[in-house]
Amino acid sequence: MAKPHIAFVVGSNRRDSINRKFAQALIKLGADKFDGSVVRIDDLPIFNQDNEHNLPPEVARFKDELSKADGILIVTPEHDRSIPTVLKNAIDWGARPYGKNSWASKPLFITGTSPGAIGTAIAQQHLRAVMVSLGTIQMGGEAYVTFKPDLIDANGNITNEDTRKFVQGFLDKFVALVQKLAA
Repeated sequence: MAKPHIAFVVGSNRRDSINRKFAQALIKLGADKFDGSVVRIDDLPIFNQDNEHNLPPEVARFKDELSKADGILIVTPEHDRSIPTVLKNAIDWGARPYGKNSWASKPLFITGTSPGAIGTAIAQQHLRAVMVSLGTIQMGGEAYVTFKPDLIDANGNITNEDTRKFVQGFLDKFVALVQKLAA
C-alpha cells in the first residue's frame, strides 16, 4: 500500500495555536510513514441545518478533504473542560446532512497539548464519546502532551526525546491501524 493520507483536524482557530504547531510537528515526525495535512476549519460558517442541503463551499471542501483521507487525527486544546466551539462546529458539518456523514468508518486518533497538568484529558474524553456515535473507528490509548515553550523548535521538531518517542509510538500504531483497515 502507498503511504496513507492522514487528515489532521486542529481544534483551534487561534493564530499561534500550540495545537497547530503540535500537529505540524506530528506531520513532520511521521512523514516517512504517511502523508499528512491540516484540514482547515476556521472558515466554516456556524452550523445551521437550514443550509445542509445547499452546502457552503467551505463546508463542501472540508467534507471532501475528510472523505479523501485514509485516517483522521484530531489535535485539540480543551476549552472550559470540553470540546472547543470551532471543533464542535466542524464535527457537526462533517456529520451532516443525514446519510452523508464524512466521519463514518474513518480510523481516528485523538491527541492534544496544553500547558496544564492534565493536558487536554477531559476534552479528549468528550470528543471520544461524540466521535464514536458518528461511527469512527477509534484507536485505543490516550495521548496527553504537556506543552512547554521549548517543546517544538523553530524548525517544527519535537525537542524532548521522551515526548518524541511517545508520540512516535502512537503515530506508528495509528498508521498500522489505518493500513490494516485499508487492506
